[in-house]
Amino acid sequence: MHSIWKGAVSFGLVNVPVKLYAATENHDLTLHQVHAKDGGRIRYQKVCQLDGEVVPQSEIIKGFDDGHQVVTLTKDDMGDLPAERSREIEVVEFVPSEQIDPIMFDSTYYLEPDSKSAKAYVLLRRVLQETNRTAIVKFAIRDKSHLAVLRVRAEVLVLQTLLWPDEVRKPDFPALDNVKVSDREIEMAKTLVTSFEADFNPDQYQDEYQAQLRELIDRKLAEGNGVTIKQTFDNEHGDDDDSGVVDLMTALRKSVEAAKAKTAKPKAKAKAA
Repeated sequence: MHSIWKGAVSFGLVNVPVKLYAATENHDLTLHQVHAKDGGRIRYQKVCQLDGEVVPQSEIIKGFDDGHQVVTLTKDDMGDLPAERSREIEVVEFVPSEQIDPIMFDSTYYLEPDSKSAKAYVLLRRVLQETNRTAIVKFAIRDKSHLAVLRVRAEVLVLQTLLWPDEVRKPDFPALDNVKVSDREIEMAKTLVTSFEADFNPDQYQDEYQAQLRELIDRKLAEGNGVTIKQTFDNEHGDDDDSGVVDLMTALRKSVEAAKAKTAKPKAKAKAA
């Protein structure tokens, strides 16, 4: 695996240097659009709609169209955004794990310790495990700010980005209104559920469509159909560097003191009133 981002998880004054890795991968067979006559790949050119000219990638930037005019945004413009410059995964709160609705889960990443000492990493992992809490975090990557959760899976810290609340649609299905189900029907359905009860084992399932597609392609190859050469490109990765290890006890003590002071201020104001 290749890391796609480097930064640090921060909670209080504790800093945990980490590398980010994609936790999942797509195994679907890639199908391209090709010319039925000779199997040649169909390519698309990037054409400017104003002058009709083909535009090279070096001249393409981002822009926002408000319906009347287009605001152009260069890489320098985007890089100057405070959130984009940040290399910090900031813990904003620790919440009971069961309070997070799975519908909000988006992409999943593994976090690897990026320091000569993994003590701070293990400390955070143990705290999440033993408190049965999930960390709510904020960070920015690839021109986008993310709300995410930090949890533990197989002794590794896992970062799962969340959809923002306004990205989750509210269902509105009138057909469900005023539907009545009898007690007898419910009991019969429970009996059916019982007959299907089992422990979940994902390894026993496979993508049947992809398996059949693979068989179809292999059969056509065996029959002498043409083979398309696939180009591959290596990802660019920056040089690794080590981050300094903080004094955990000092950082933890100061963080606790700061948190207590923060909660004590509202109480003091209430007494004064």
